[in-house]
Amino acid sequence: MKYFLCKFIPPRADFLSTMSADEQEGMKQHGMYLDKLLAQGLIVAHGPVMDPAGGYGVSLFQIADDQEITALTSGDPLIRQGIGHYEHHPMLHLKTRA
Repeated sequence: MKYFLCKFIPPRADFLSTMSADEQEGMKQHGMYLDKLLAQGLIVAHGPVMDPAGGYGVSLFQIADDQEITALTSGDPLIRQGIGHYEHHPMLHLKTRA
C-alpha cells in the first residue's frame, strides 16, 4: 500500500467566501467525488481546513501500489474544471483507529 496526504489548493485565498455559482457547483461535485473515493476505501478521511491565511482541503489516501495518486486527484471535478490544484505528500505509513 501507498499513503498520501493530499492538499487541495484553491485558486485564491478567499475562495471559500467568494465562490461563483459555477465554483459552488464544482465544490459540490468535488465533495461527492471525494465521498465516492472514501466509500471505495481509497480515502481514509477528507475535509476543509479553515486556515486564516486561506482555506484549503486535505485528504488522506491509502492506495494500492499499482495505483497513481495523480490519476485519482486529476479525476476531481474541480481539477477537471481548472479550479485549483493538488499537492501530493507521500507518507511512510498511516495508522488509523479500528
